[in-house]
Amino acid sequence: MTLKEIAQKANVSISTVSRVINQKNTKAASQEVQERIWEIVRESGYTPNTSARALKMGAKAPAAVSALPKTISCIYARGEAAASDLFFSYIAKSIEQEAFKSNFFIKHSFTALDLANVEVAARVANSPADGAVILGRYDKQILKFFTEHYKHIVYAGLNPMGSKYDQVVCDGREITFSAISYLQELGHTKIGYIGEQNNEIRYTAFKEALKSFNLPFLQKNTANVKLSHEGGYQGAYRLMEAKADITAIFCANDNTAIGAIKAIREKGYRIPEDISIIGVDDIETAQYLSPMLTTVHIPTEEMGQLAAKILIDRINGGHRIPLKLILPFHIAKRDTCATPARNGKTFYNSPV
Repeated sequence: MTLKEIAQKANVSISTVSRVINQKNTKAASQEVQERIWEIVRESGYTPNTSARALKMGAKAPAAVSALPKTISCIYARGEAAASDLFFSYIAKSIEQEAFKSNFFIKHSFTALDLANVEVAARVANSPADGAVILGRYDKQILKFFTEHYKHIVYAGLNPMGSKYDQVVCDGREITFSAISYLQELGHTKIGYIGEQNNEIRYTAFKEALKSFNLPFLQKNTANVKLSHEGGYQGAYRLMEAKADITAIFCANDNTAIGAIKAIREKGYRIPEDISIIGVDDIETAQYLSPMLTTVHIPTEEMGQLAAKILIDRINGGHRIPLKLILPFHIAKRDTCATPARNGKTFYNSPV
C-alpha cells in the first residue's frame, strides 16, 4: 500500500499521512485521524521506503536497506485489564510510532493471560520477533518465557526490574512518596489507599511514606483491588463500609481513582470538600472529569519513544551493557485535592 492509498482510505491528504507517519509532530492531525491512519498502516503492513525518505530529507540514502522490516513484540504484563488501560496504550502507541521510523513493526501484542493459553504461547514461541517490550509489572513466569524466546528485551513501567535488563522507568516508589507528601502539605494526616497490594511497589511505598512522615497506617484504610474502574469503585465502597478514618485517598492509578470518585459521589460525599483523591498516570481522561483529577503525571510518550530506541539499538548491536533510564514526573494539581475541612462529612462518622 502506498501513502496515496492510505490517504484515500483515511479520507485525508497525502501530506497529512506523511506528517503523521514520518514526523514527531503530534499536531499534524487530530487524535482520531492519527489513530485511523495508524490502524490502516497496521492492517496493510505498509513499509516505508527508507532510501526515498533519506533522499527527500537531503541525506544520503543508506548503503543497504533490508527488504523485510524487523519486528517487535509487546506484552501487557499486568494481564486482563492492561490492554484496555489507557496508560499502557499510550506507551504502546508511542513505541509503535517510534519503531516505525526505523523500519520496525509491532508483530505481536498480547497480555499475560494470552500466554497462559498453551496454543497462543506456542504460536508466539514459533514465530519470534527481533525484540520484545514488557509493559507493566510482570511475574517470574512471564520473564522466564521472554528470556527463553527473545534475545533482546526492554521493560517500561513503574516497577524497576533487576540490573540485568534494559529498562525505562518512572520510579513508583518516588511517585508514591511525592503524592503522599503533597497530601500532607495540604494538611491531611489520615490517608487511605486503593489499588493492588501483592508485589506492588506503590503499596509498599505507601506504607513507607506514611511511616517516614509519622502518619498512621491502618489496614482498614486500604482496599486491595485490581487497577481498573471497577476495582476503584469496589475499593471505595469497601473503605466506606469499613468506616475508614481518612480525609484523603491515594489511588494507585487514574482508572482506580475514576471508579472511586463515582462510588464516593454516589453516597453523597463531596470531592474535595469531604475527601481528597489523588491518582497516578495523568491519562487524558483525568482532565475531563468533574472535578478534574489531581494526579501524578507520567511522560508516557517519552517512555515509549525511549523504550523503542533502546530496544532497537540493542537489536542493532549499539550497546551491550544494560541501560536504565529514570524519567521525571510531576504532580498535576487540579481539583480533587484540597485542605481537609474541619466539619466535612467523613466515612468514619457517617452511615454508608
